Amino acid sequence: MHRIIGQAPAIAAACFRHFLGKKINRPREGLGYIENFMHMMFYEEGKDNHGWYLNPKIVRAIEILFILHAEHELNCSTAAIRHMTSSVADIYTSLGGAVTALYGPRHGGANEAVLKMLTEIGKVENIPQYIQDVKSKKRVLMGFGHRVYKNYDPRAKIVRSIADDVFSIMGREDLIDVAMELEKVALNDPYFIDRKLYPNVDFYSGVIYKAMGLPAEFFTIMFALPRFSGWLAHWNEFTVDPDNKIVRPRQIYLGERARDFVPLQERNKFAEYINYSDDEKSEGGDDSDKSNDSQFIPVES
Repeated sequence: MHRIIGQAPAIAAACFRHFLGKKINRPREGLGYIENFMHMMFYEEGKDNHGWYLNPKIVRAIEILFILHAEHELNCSTAAIRHMTSSVADIYTSLGGAVTALYGPRHGGANEAVLKMLTEIGKVENIPQYIQDVKSKKRVLMGFGHRVYKNYDPRAKIVRSIADDVFSIMGREDLIDVAMELEKVALNDPYFIDRKLYPNVDFYSGVIYKAMGLPAEFFTIMFALPRFSGWLAHWNEFTVDPDNKIVRPRQIYLGERARDFVPLQERNKFAEYINYSDDEKSEGGDDSDKSNDSQFIPVES
């Protein structure tokens, strides 16, 4: 466990340097966990060894972000590693399942999606139209809402508070004005208030990482590095539990019950396609009659 937590930043930094086509940096004695990670990421030979990336405010900002992302109850990726571990899979295979779950845009890719949204909006004056498009279901408001928090995500308040420290060193990121105005508009709009859509931890973290010069493709890695601690804590808890049993979720079957058997060669006559136009869907609504035709699916003979 300790080796994984220690090696993960070195691997991530090596991938980052390779991505940029630059020489891979070795860790340096005498630096802390975050400082060494930043050194391996941003150190350039022949330049000042104590660059912006070792500024105490920058290091502290990364520490806070890592702490906030380290553990967050039984989310998708944490559930994945507990499933893997329950089968007595080794620690690396179990972590592989967690990383795969985190890779999905609905989980670890959320802050990258926020940055893309803010970039698409571009300017503060474009926010009203974007909000209207969200209400019309033409757009999706990223970085708002959470499966657990039905009010303002407490982590988001902390992340926002460290943004100014980062900008004081790296320069103010243009998209922060868009983010702050978008938050202000959404928090005062009954449409979002009624739906309990408040900023979550991903809303500001992507803007902070962008200000540090990190590409959007690297954001999920910045999520994964601290989450290794949380994943491994769950792995350890599961392995030492004397009541450890393989995870076996239950299903409730809602499909058809007994049906008459139809020979394969006769099945095509029962296969029907149901194509509703948009007008037919809107006229029918949720209360429209749904015939039994919907149970048939096309079958290739």
